[in-house]
Amino acid sequence: MLPRWIGTVAGDYGSIAKVRYVLSRHGVYTVCEGARCPNIFSCWGEGTATFMILGEVCTRACRFCSVRTGNPRGLVDWGEVERLARAVEELGLRYVVVTSVARDDLPDGGASVFAAAVRRLRKTGALVEVLVPDFRGDEAAVAEVVESAPDVFAHNVETVRRLTPHVRDSRASYERSLAVLKMAKDLGAPLTKSGIMLGLGEGFEEVVEALDDLRRADVDIVTIGQYLRPSGSPRHLKPARYAAPEEFERLAEVARVMGFKAVASGPLVRSSYKAYGLYKEALKNIVYIS
Repeated sequence: MLPRWIGTVAGDYGSIAKVRYVLSRHGVYTVCEGARCPNIFSCWGEGTATFMILGEVCTRACRFCSVRTGNPRGLVDWGEVERLARAVEELGLRYVVVTSVARDDLPDGGASVFAAAVRRLRKTGALVEVLVPDFRGDEAAVAEVVESAPDVFAHNVETVRRLTPHVRDSRASYERSLAVLKMAKDLGAPLTKSGIMLGLGEGFEEVVEALDDLRRADVDIVTIGQYLRPSGSPRHLKPARYAAPEEFERLAEVARVMGFKAVASGPLVRSSYKAYGLYKEALKNIVYIS
């Protein structure tokens, strides 16, 4: 039984139907569906979506994620970028979040496709946030994405240091995720962003430590949400607990004191939750030194 504070409100049916129709017609895939996000209908009801590129099959098998695992065998659909741009134009989006499965089968981990997507989406007039995999820590791959000039470069640590081997695929690491975020900032990303899930067995102080690690990596924006099991499969972890709203509020205050420029913290918060609003909040809180 889920606690009473875990619940969503469906958005406008007409908007939901339009988004579904446009995505289907252009053959575009969303992480909203693939990851079974609880906010899917409220976001779609507002006419927004988080798009997934590089196919629907992930080379990794993290225990919190419902995206299908397999071997794409180096296949890339280069027409995907153009279809994505046309869907964005038809939906009239001002802010676009682009993410992907992990593609360890590709030499650059898919960085060149991310870069192509950012450059093409720029022509639509939309602001672009990328939520990328770790590219196996390859600086050249991170640089290629940063040089395409996304407005936000995001990569999630997902959980605290201690639980990373239990929660994420063995090819992922907590330290590498921090390194990728710092690398992106050092390479010129204007805003960097990361996300953490609660309910996987972490302690409050461990989350505070993770937030401190992210700030030391110069991360600007952080999201903190509740882990929800995507299916009853033995592969998917059972939540160890459901954090109360008050805990999310405390962590949000800690994060703001630490100096994050924008924070979203709540049971239903996800990586791209209210992404445009967080972007605008972060911009307002940037202090320019001449």
